[in-house]
Amino acid sequence: MEIKHIIWDWNGTLLDDLWLSIKAINIVLKRYSLPAITEEKYLDIFTFPVVDYYELLGFDFNKHPFEVVGTEFIEEYTRLQKKPQLHHGAKELMSEISSRGITQSLLSAARKKMLDTLMNHHNLHGYFINVIGQNDHYAYGKTEAGREWVNELHYNAHEVLFVGDTIHDLDVANEIGADCVLLSHGHTSHERLKKTRALVFTNFDSLQKWLIKKLDFS
Repeated sequence: MEIKHIIWDWNGTLLDDLWLSIKAINIVLKRYSLPAITEEKYLDIFTFPVVDYYELLGFDFNKHPFEVVGTEFIEEYTRLQKKPQLHHGAKELMSEISSRGITQSLLSAARKKMLDTLMNHHNLHGYFINVIGQNDHYAYGKTEAGREWVNELHYNAHEVLFVGDTIHDLDVANEIGADCVLLSHGHTSHERLKKTRALVFTNFDSLQKWLIKKLDFS
């Protein structure tokens, strides 16, 4: 079926912020005398809702509530939030998609206020007909927000392609009925993503080749 709309995830998919997520959480882990996490370990355990990921990191919520340590992470992340760049090829692909008359939106588990700041910083508002974030920064997920957004769109669900970098993104796509492809340059290892049997790309170059070919023959 013809693709008429693309929903992008933000962190890890468009934004190359893996390094900052690791840096920020390691600051918080050190504060609570917990072992630092490596990139390899992070890619193997990061999950949604992130409260489960924090438990895997060793936090005891009976002693330190998730709302406290989660806020501390966001504070560390926010200090450097403008440092991460977009993944190579991201803006070029979004421009190509726009030039073909295909609409795009952004759906994230991040707080809407942060997203608006970063959309302005990276000059991205012109690409999206909607930027959907959450009311808080605890990243419980985005399934309901995704469902509401697809209901607002005037497209059949299978005319919508969801592009993400986590297993949660695939779960959201399945819940809202959209097709989904995943990028393994973000917050989940290539091996974990491949196990979902979703179509997985390593970077924007390979995604662009596939997507443009698909659009040309649709």
